[in-house]
Amino acid sequence: MKATLTLLLVLWALVGRANYILIPMDEQQANHLKAYGIAYHILKEGGELDWLLNYRGGSFMLKHNQAFERECRVRGVSCEIISDANANGILRQIANPDANMDAVKLLKAAKIAVYSPIKVSPSEFENTDAVLIVLNYAEIPYEVIYDEEILKGDLAKYDWLHLHHEDFTGQFGRSIRRMSAADLKAQEDIARKFGYAKVSQMKLAVAKGIKGFCAGGGYLFAMCSGAETFDIALAAEGVDIVDSQFDGDGVDPNAQSKLDFSKTFAFHNFTLDMDNGYRGMSFSDINSASGRWSYDEPSSYFTLFEFSAKWDVIPAMLTQNHENIIKEFHGQTTAFRKQTVKPNVLVMGTSKTSDRYIYGEMGNGQWTFYGGHDPEGIRGNFRNPTDLNLHPHSPGYRLILNNVLFPSARKKKRKT
Repeated sequence: MKATLTLLLVLWALVGRANYILIPMDEQQANHLKAYGIAYHILKEGGELDWLLNYRGGSFMLKHNQAFERECRVRGVSCEIISDANANGILRQIANPDANMDAVKLLKAAKIAVYSPIKVSPSEFENTDAVLIVLNYAEIPYEVIYDEEILKGDLAKYDWLHLHHEDFTGQFGRSIRRMSAADLKAQEDIARKFGYAKVSQMKLAVAKGIKGFCAGGGYLFAMCSGAETFDIALAAEGVDIVDSQFDGDGVDPNAQSKLDFSKTFAFHNFTLDMDNGYRGMSFSDINSASGRWSYDEPSSYFTLFEFSAKWDVIPAMLTQNHENIIKEFHGQTTAFRKQTVKPNVLVMGTSKTSDRYIYGEMGNGQWTFYGGHDPEGIRGNFRNPTDLNLHPHSPGYRLILNNVLFPSARKKKRKT
């Protein structure tokens, strides 16, 4: 009898042992944004974890490890210690064919590059780059690169590249007021170093280098004017669209008719803004705010589409959130006019008037474009960065971090 009791106690201990860590991503999570930093940290340390798509807001689960549990506590991230039985129960629930859920294995930390002029000049306007802000807040390591690194072929060192408040057309953002003389000179010096007569020619070469990076299997994530001007530069290859105040000569009067939309990632049939007054600092009617002050603060919301986690796992990963209705936010390129988005592009987030969050594939690689400058930003605030301590549950910022983890996943091709 005593031996039987001892055996039962041993079996109970084995069954009830805390062998897994669950990091919930629903309303029970104390800090959604830092939870992504924990996931990246685990991968960076050689660990693996499951991304539980549509389970409690897109939770993470991993084998119990005291160091990782301690890291959660230190960073203020909620975690639950659960048994093998509980973990297996969750996986059975997710595997149910009637449940719109899936478990995706995250295997390796992506090597991240952020394309930013802070590499070469003061660039104070970059202080509010939402991706730099959230990577720092979530404690996710990255490297800053700029034109020279791309022209030298260094993109091959990275898995993930971000573009933000950038102008690939060579018009310096159509607002030299926000750039210092040092900012302008830094770009001109790089162009001269690599033998380009104009900054616009150098920026086109950079854009084509990024296109090659993506086609070769890299992942591109672009926001704000970085997304719009990237495609404009590709479409305008060999066409002068830059006014004389920037490059010393005028624009091609037939520039609009010479655009080649077959070279772009996301946009077609757009019309360039050739207004010499640069009203609203708009580049084209890709921008849903084109023709008016482009930094208008939206008062509406955009909605995330729901995708099949088992069949459309890529967009399902990119839209994981604890909220699916998200407040719109401004930017030099606020959002994307629906008529300019190519029909083969997958729209993942949209409002009545514009598409906000879109995805596509280029060769062996993939890209996501996200309209707007800062999901929690304030109109005209291009000097003081958002304090994410005030927004640890930001659903708009969560979309950025979904993209950071995306290259770490063992993915299946999109079905629809």
